[in-house]
Formats: sequence, C-alpha cells, structure tokens
Amino acid sequence: MQKNTYETPLNARYASKEMQYIFSPDFKFRTWRKLWIALAEAEHELGLPVTQEQIDELKAHAEDINYEVAIEEEKKRRHDVMSHVYAYGVQCPNAKGIIHLGATSCYVGDNTDVITMTEGLRLIEKKLVNLLDKLSAFAIEYKDLPTLGFTHYQPAQPTTVGKRATLWLQDVLLDYYEVEHRLENMWLLGSKGTTGTQASFMELFEGDEEKIRQLDKKIAEKMGFASCYPVSGQTYSRKLDYQVVSVLSGIAQSASKFANDMRLLQHMKEIEEPFEKTQIGSSAMAYKRNPMRSERICSLARYVTADALNPALTASTQWLERTLDDSANKRISVAEAFLATDAILELYLNVVSGLVVYPKMIEKHLQEELPFMATENIMMEAVKKGGDRQELHERIRVHSMDAGKVVKADGGANDLLERIAADPAFGMTLEELEAVMEPKNFVGRAPSQTQEFVDGYIKPVLEEKKDLLGVEVEINV
Repeated sequence: MQKNTYETPLNARYASKEMQYIFSPDFKFRTWRKLWIALAEAEHELGLPVTQEQIDELKAHAEDINYEVAIEEEKKRRHDVMSHVYAYGVQCPNAKGIIHLGATSCYVGDNTDVITMTEGLRLIEKKLVNLLDKLSAFAIEYKDLPTLGFTHYQPAQPTTVGKRATLWLQDVLLDYYEVEHRLENMWLLGSKGTTGTQASFMELFEGDEEKIRQLDKKIAEKMGFASCYPVSGQTYSRKLDYQVVSVLSGIAQSASKFANDMRLLQHMKEIEEPFEKTQIGSSAMAYKRNPMRSERICSLARYVTADALNPALTASTQWLERTLDDSANKRISVAEAFLATDAILELYLNVVSGLVVYPKMIEKHLQEELPFMATENIMMEAVKKGGDRQELHERIRVHSMDAGKVVKADGGANDLLERIAADPAFGMTLEELEAVMEPKNFVGRAPSQTQEFVDGYIKPVLEEKKDLLGVEVEINV
C-alpha cells in the first residue's frame, strides 16, 4: 500500500522490530508508569502519605494505557507528561493525587531516556556477541589458508584468510568492551527537581536529607540500576548521550572497515557476500554480483559516524542548570543512531553468516606475486649452494625489475622464477625454486596467532555470554 507521508527508512527497511520497539512511544509511556510506581513505592517506604492501596491501584493499570484520554488531554494542555498524569489518574482515582508527587517532567523524561538507551545497548550487546561467535568461527575455519597480504593496497607479505578475519574480529571485541563499560556505568537521573536541588522534597520530607538521599537510591534499585547521578541540574548530563552514541559510532567504524574490505575482496573475486539465486545485481548488467549488503553497511555507518557530532554539540551548549535546545535534537539523533547501528549489525551478521570463499582464486593471486616475496628465501638457498650474497642480491634485483616490467608494462605472466633458474649464479633448477615457493612458509605465525586470539580472548566472552547466542537475522531488502 502506498503511503502519502514520510516514513524513516530506518523503520521501513533497516532496523529490527526489537530496536524499533525500544524507541517506540509505547515503550516510553509504559516506562513512565513504571517510574511513577517506583516513585510512589519509595515515597511510601520513606513515610510520605502514599498508601499501599494507591500503589496497588497504580500497578493494576501499569500496562493498559488509555492513550485516547492522554491524546485528548494533550490537545488542551500542550504538555505530554501532565496529559499522561491525567490519563493515569482517570484509571486510578484513588491514587490520582499522589501520581508524580514532588517530581518534574524530567523525572519521567530523562530517566526513561536512560532506560531506553540501556535497553538499546543490551540489544546491541547481544548482536555483538553473536557477531563475535560467527566471525571467530570463520577465522578458525580459514586460519591456515594463505592469502596475499596488502599494505597501501599493494601486494605485501602473505597472511591467511583467517588471520585477516581476526582484524575484523578484534575491532568487534573492542566495541564489545566499550558497550560493557557503558552498561556498567549507566546511571539514572533520579528525582532531582527543577534545578537539581531537590527543593520540593525538602518540603515533602520536612528537611530530612537522609530520606531524600534514600529516595534516589530506592528509585534506582526498583528500576534495576546501581545508582543515580550524584548531582545534576534539571537533567542528567548530556555527556551521557555523547558517550553512548560514541560507542555506536565505534561499532559503525568497525563494520565499515569490514564492509570496505569485503568490497575489495569481492572485486578480486576472492570472497563474496551472500547472493541469493533470484537476486539481481544490476538492472543493466545481468552478470553482475554487486556487494550491496556491504555497501549498505558503509552507507549506514557513514550516517552513524556523522551523527555522533549531534550529542557532542548538544552536551557542549547546555546553559547553566538546563535549556531546551537539546530536546528536539536528542530525540532524533540518539534514536536514529541506535536504529542505524542495529541495522548495521543485522547486515554484518547476515554477511558473515554466508561468506563465500574462493581458494583457487586466492591461490592464483598469491602465486602471481609470491616470486617477488620469495626472493630473500631464494637468495638464502643459493648462498647455501656457494653463491655470493652481495652479487646474488644485485642479480635478483635486476631480475625482479625485469619481471615486474613484463607483468605491468607488457601484461605478461610473472617469469621471475624462470629468469633465476636460467642464471647460473644461483645454481638452482626451476623445480628447486618452486619448492621454495610453498605459500605456508611465508605466512609467519598467522595460523597460531588466529588460534591463540580466539582461544584467549573470544571464547571466554562467548562462554560468559552464551545465553545471548542464537540470534538469527533476515534483512528486509
């Protein structure tokens, strides 16, 4: 069905339903009610005139939100929080007078934002753990398969396909560590009042500061958090938004590096992303297999990386105890950073789950360049046969330049080995030279590095977080 209003592609095409719900109005308003219940319970426990019957009434209507009442009230009041206070009160007439007691709008608004970001990070954590699992399995499977290494995108010493995968894997592991750190340090605002002084609670608790201190502790505990911010203005520090979105930007950077590598490797026909039987690669060129999923990762990653500037600017421009120039920006930039990062991880998981490796093409490219890289080994073998190292170095330099000219200028095959075999100074047959050319002799510790990294760093995480494994993804387009 065609729609005649704009809908963000992050919902329509990219992000998962789980992440969409975390940032939905329904999740927000249900969290508001949980916070009002936590406040009422804490006030009851600390001796304010809030009864258990009132709390029970609030709990009875925690989930069945009367949205139509709130919507009509907001048309009149132009205030979303007070409209929902009113709607909750309609359902809970006995508790009506104690809903939101002593609190400001930021009590539900800011605390809900922290809770929402925390739930978003938990979903991100889950997908990162599954990505660690799938990437590490790929790395181990191909840890011994030699491949041409590159520096500056120029052929360099060989590595292995699995070792290259550990570079992607380590980036994801670093992102996982950042998410864990952030989750361990997510604090609620608590209930701080209009300028953060808790003056309204000084009135309610008749100056009993210990009870006011306990209020924040109880709210945090009831909402599943370790603590609240010790000090604040009206809002929690907007640096938190920047810190969270910076973690998401880091994930985007890691994914983009992987996806760019995939695009290069697919161009070389060495590794391809999944390509379905009925998928069309190009509307004009029917033979093409474009790396569209990797390209989409790069595209979304660029958005998230740039989006991280929004909360940075917001955090730096808050005036004194608070201003409202944060609100419109943060509700867009933070939510969309999460939705886009979620989409990136869905794509990343999908690509890694179906990578297609072409060992023969990998070997072909390696063999084309390996003679140049084997010259040191060849020279050492020739010295063992009585050759002069300095003379051999110069002769092999000349042969390498001439063979390079054949490859680059004339488009011919690399004939370096044939040139060396024909040079009596080396005293080596073509068969002897080819024996030196065994690719596994040139990959150094790549296989053992791969195994050691997975065993020492990835497996402990997978064991600790095994309850998060088993995520299956399906991309929409």
